[in-house]
Amino acid sequence: MTTLQSVPALGTHPASGSLPSRAETRDQLSRATYDLLVIGGGILGISTAWHAAQSGLRVALVDAGDFAGATSSASSKLLHGGLRYLQTGAVKLVAENHFERRAVSREVAPHLANPLTFYLPVYKGGPHGAAKLGAGVFAYSALSAFGDGVGHVISPAKAQRDVPELRTDNLKAVAVYGDDQMNDARMALMTVRAAVDAGAVVLNHAAVTGLRFTRGRVTGADLKDSTDGTEFGVTARLVLNATGPWVDHLRKMEDPNAAPSIRLSKGAHLVLKRTRPWRAALATPIDKYRITFALPWEDMLLLGTTDEEYEGDPADVAVTEADTAQILDEAAFSIKEQQLSRDLITYSFAGLRVLPGGPGDTSKAKRETVVTEGRGGMLSVAGGKWTTFRHIGRTVMNKLAALPGHPLAEDMEPMNRLPRKLPLPGIANPNAVAHRLLVDGPAPGPRMAPDTARHLATHYGSLAFDIARLANEHPELAERVHPDAPEIWAQVAYARDHEWAETADDVLRRRTTLTIRGLATDDVREGVEKLLADRD
Repeated sequence: MTTLQSVPALGTHPASGSLPSRAETRDQLSRATYDLLVIGGGILGISTAWHAAQSGLRVALVDAGDFAGATSSASSKLLHGGLRYLQTGAVKLVAENHFERRAVSREVAPHLANPLTFYLPVYKGGPHGAAKLGAGVFAYSALSAFGDGVGHVISPAKAQRDVPELRTDNLKAVAVYGDDQMNDARMALMTVRAAVDAGAVVLNHAAVTGLRFTRGRVTGADLKDSTDGTEFGVTARLVLNATGPWVDHLRKMEDPNAAPSIRLSKGAHLVLKRTRPWRAALATPIDKYRITFALPWEDMLLLGTTDEEYEGDPADVAVTEADTAQILDEAAFSIKEQQLSRDLITYSFAGLRVLPGGPGDTSKAKRETVVTEGRGGMLSVAGGKWTTFRHIGRTVMNKLAALPGHPLAEDMEPMNRLPRKLPLPGIANPNAVAHRLLVDGPAPGPRMAPDTARHLATHYGSLAFDIARLANEHPELAERVHPDAPEIWAQVAYARDHEWAETADDVLRRRTTLTIRGLATDDVREGVEKLLADRD
């Protein structure tokens, strides 16, 4: 590993987009009265903060951990219409999901999402026949206006050319359809950046220690900065509880007698090295309702997911041996044994889906958004799915506008008057960005490696040029963080100064892909911690 010299915090001029210090942000949060305080920095809270700031409200957003540090970076990394919803007749829902998926991947964040072809194998004795699945994928593609081609059925031999590890024993046919894929942590961070660009003030690693009340109404929160123990508070006209799996915990701060509003379902995933290239994903039916995915993602293979009710502390959610065995066993329905060796596993992660309260199998529960108003006037929102994060943000804003007494309506622009498809920062054609990075490399030094150029283009869009300039100015930052990963040290410095990274895990797990590749070694972690400590 390279020995890094001290690299000072970059971009001291406001125009450079550098971040204020945590002390400056705390001071700003403490001095003002905000229209809306959003507690919870998962994608639901982030999207709401983004839309609220766009509407003209004065917005603060805080999270006890890192942005997208829990459920929002533990998804299946998909933007999808929801093929399984067709079984329940939810045609309108699938069409709405497709609209949002296409909007995000084509117009809002084409630099952060990419199309992915899915193969749905039909095995002898499986839960569905070829005719049924063929009709299903045709209908699914029709609901997306055939924007990803026409769903159809192909032969096992043709499918195996794109997925060489596909198991062909008793394979009758393969149905084909299209959806999209993303890096969820990067998408969330870019949405945080969009919220800040629109005027929101944000702070991660700031935990709520109590709520503030004025005449029985929730009017803010007391917080503690976990990086140095500083205590401070935020005052707001309205508080939104968007804490995901912890939503009922915060509701009990408002009202100790508040009844549970949600239930939790755990979803686990495994990340493995690929033995051969994959040019398509597998979506294999396990039973009538469940599908197991095998997705080429970040040069790796992502397997999952499980779906079981979870009643423990959300902070303790983890992948168990039983989860690992289940994922590998289910993957073996359609994947050859050599690709499923435990020696290939580089990382595993688990997240919690927030579902409406009630009985029944969690795998059959609808991924609905739950909105409740507490006795102190705090609005709590939870649930939903990644694909519709923009729609959820708009829905919450419409709810805020319609609250009794209309406390915020006069100060906010109605959602129907705002641009419906505002792009996220860095929007650009990633192929063009990668080409420019390769062509416009540093004159005195070596040109950027193709895999690094591609990685930067598809994770930052046009903001990749800022990282390239940083690497040119500080040649030691142009070196790879690990020889087997595309990331360079300039990304760590950029995460420190522009992306709210406070800890090594913030960088290794969510700003880069080093952890999921199994490359967050002690030496790498030590280097990251050193660079993070070199702040002004």
